Amino acid sequence: MARDPVAPQLAQRELAETWEAAIDAAGLPVAWTEGARPRPRISFGAPLPVQMSAEGELIDLVLTERWPAWRVREALEGGLPNGWRLIELEDVWLGGPPLAGRVAAADYRITLGPGPEPAALAKAAGEILAAARIDRQRVKGTETVPYDLRPLLMDVRLAAPGPPPILVTRTRFHPELGTGRPEEVVAAMAERAGLELEIISIVRERLVLLDEIG
Repeated sequence: MARDPVAPQLAQRELAETWEAAIDAAGLPVAWTEGARPRPRISFGAPLPVQMSAEGELIDLVLTERWPAWRVREALEGGLPNGWRLIELEDVWLGGPPLAGRVAAADYRITLGPGPEPAALAKAAGEILAAARIDRQRVKGTETVPYDLRPLLMDVRLAAPGPPPILVTRTRFHPELGTGRPEEVVAAMAERAGLELEIISIVRERLVLLDEIG
């Protein structure tokens, strides 16, 4: 799935409800959860920040009948949530682990504002990758807590010198350490190299599964 910049900026719960309504309206033979408030069995690979566009999101949908991909696509395409596009459909094994537990990382494309020289950006990216520790702070509830970004950073590099310059980064989703945020990667580069870096846009290019990185 892809989400365009024009998509409404919905919190994760609102987004899930919008998708549930779209799937229900599509007439798919979707499986429902049990309990007082049954809901279509749909799950997302990872929460997507409200203002972020995406090009390769993963969504699991459980059907009670085996439909060919073309039929599912035909049913869905007319009523997808505003700003969303269907990229690809594929069958997965029902006995496999939950989707959220299989997502290990994400790839991001970060467009920066004008100013920094390509050589300085490349040097800053190399320095934080070589660092043993990257001390950052994040807001958690009503508190600001320190954390080490380095275990959550898998890669960062200058993909295009620009203008505008474009960085690409891969950060982890970790059940205990949390999520590596692309804006924190840029902030760490700016701090370490003494640069002023302005983020114009961030696109989550794809989610990376555990079996892709070993």
